[in-house]
Amino acid sequence: MFEIFKAYVLRHAAVSDDEFAVLGSAARVKKLRKHQYLLQEGDVCKDHCFITKGLMRTYSVDDKGNEHIIRFAREEWWISDRESLLTGTPSKFNIDAIEDSEVLLWSKADMDRLMEKLPAFSKMINDILNKSFITSQNRIHEAISSTAEEKYHNFVQRYPDFALRAPQSMIASYLGIKPETLSRLRNKR
Repeated sequence: MFEIFKAYVLRHAAVSDDEFAVLGSAARVKKLRKHQYLLQEGDVCKDHCFITKGLMRTYSVDDKGNEHIIRFAREEWWISDRESLLTGTPSKFNIDAIEDSEVLLWSKADMDRLMEKLPAFSKMINDILNKSFITSQNRIHEAISSTAEEKYHNFVQRYPDFALRAPQSMIASYLGIKPETLSRLRNKR
């Protein structure tokens, strides 16, 4: 599991074997069954999470019981509730496994220490956060300015593996459209 993380880091940063040993010593391994929560609404997010296997989602549930997926994440992606993690406030979101998944976890305190101690790793994390912010901005823009068809087309182009791995109802939730609309759009292709 840690070898997947090591290969990922080596593609993004120059980190020595000794530095990997420090990263590994702070990591905890967790296996999640399909539908198992990593984080539940109301709990405080305490860990940075790197996915080594599986597919996960971040979502909220409204008063009517409707799910609103804000993010999917797959192997070699990070997932957490940044607001809860950084502020210590209860999360507004749930994070669970869509597939059986395996993750590496670092506590906030350990991650802060690692980023201070390992400049190349810190730069890599900062680059990832910047890309994530840009992705979020683009997602918001698309959500308020694109048609259902454009959203679906862009989703399939950007994330072809998600389109194959996530249930249709979850993709519809992520796109902010009704499952029937998504079904119609898929049949048009």
